Amino acid sequence: MTPAFELEGETATTHHTNSANNGANDNQIGFKSRVSVIGSGSWGSVAAKLVAFNTLNLSSFHDEVKMWVFEETLQSGKKLTDAINRTNENVKYLPGIKLGKNVIADPDLDNAVKGANMLVFVTPHQFIDNICKSLVGKVRSDAEAISLIKGMEVKIEGPCLISTYISEQLGINCSVLMGANLASEIAEEKFSEATVGYGNNREIAEQWVQLFTTPYFMVTPVQDVEGVELCGTLKNVVAIAAGFVDGLDMGNNTKAAIIRFGLREMREFCKLLFSSVKDDSFFESCGVADVITTCFGGRNRKVAEAFAKNGGKRSFDELEAEMLQGQKLQGVPTAREVYEVLRHRGLLELFPLFATVHEICSGCLPPSAIVIYSEKKPRLPV
Repeated sequence: MTPAFELEGETATTHHTNSANNGANDNQIGFKSRVSVIGSGSWGSVAAKLVAFNTLNLSSFHDEVKMWVFEETLQSGKKLTDAINRTNENVKYLPGIKLGKNVIADPDLDNAVKGANMLVFVTPHQFIDNICKSLVGKVRSDAEAISLIKGMEVKIEGPCLISTYISEQLGINCSVLMGANLASEIAEEKFSEATVGYGNNREIAEQWVQLFTTPYFMVTPVQDVEGVELCGTLKNVVAIAAGFVDGLDMGNNTKAAIIRFGLREMREFCKLLFSSVKDDSFFESCGVADVITTCFGGRNRKVAEAFAKNGGKRSFDELEAEMLQGQKLQGVPTAREVYEVLRHRGLLELFPLFATVHEICSGCLPPSAIVIYSEKKPRLPV
């Protein structure tokens, strides 16, 4: 895989031919990387802000950062894209935060990625299938991608990580960035950290670290794509459980127990799918730190709390629409996907917390059933 950042004086070679954009004209001294952010929710807007700060300050990048926006009409009647470009703020999903004047919102996906050799994917995972299918043949063959998406695709042949799906669909390498990252806090430049999970190319990992690191956002590379990505995915299921506990006023001891149970099942599930997952990854920002912050401050916890307070009588879809203003929950669909994987393999009894979360979300059990988990003991070690 050709590095997406090409240092001055180096010559690039592409690993396969892409008739749309093969990057052949960029084999020259002084080539600058071009970054595109695919997604514009609160986290996508924060990602664009981080990246845009660095593209202005690093000579190896073009200043401009394109941000693909799923076009919406605001209550004022104006288009969201126009509002972002006029105010330099995502007035719907991240109001009051300047993104950087070099961030250009674009509702045309093809145009947003045109010429970019650094692709940052940060959309709800429910949308990645259509996005990737739309981009086939449209991205540079020497491009590098990074996924900030939490979730997985469950197919007949088994679960597929989002980074793997992006790689398979577009024929490019895909790293991941996960961590204890509440978008609103990073937007306000409160200190946070994250983990970049990479495969075999440490140089690419360091380049992603360079692109995202700021004085208030510390990024650490870890050679464990699967472990880092699954931690970022599964923590949302644990956060749903923590929200049930909060909604039922079960107290801090119960919540701490649920978090510990969740971390244990996260580790076991990761090892079940990928034996190569490293234990150390669970002690990075993508692991225990992300679980803690999500179980106390994330949107999944917040909506699950409301679900429990209403006795499960109002659906997650209804609460999501009312409380999140167009943003999407990840914990509920992820719980369903994890449940399907475990059911297919006959392992539901070994993951009682994950199973119980889905059964509550789907209405098979009441929210109070979350405490029944502590009475169940897996019969066999994973």
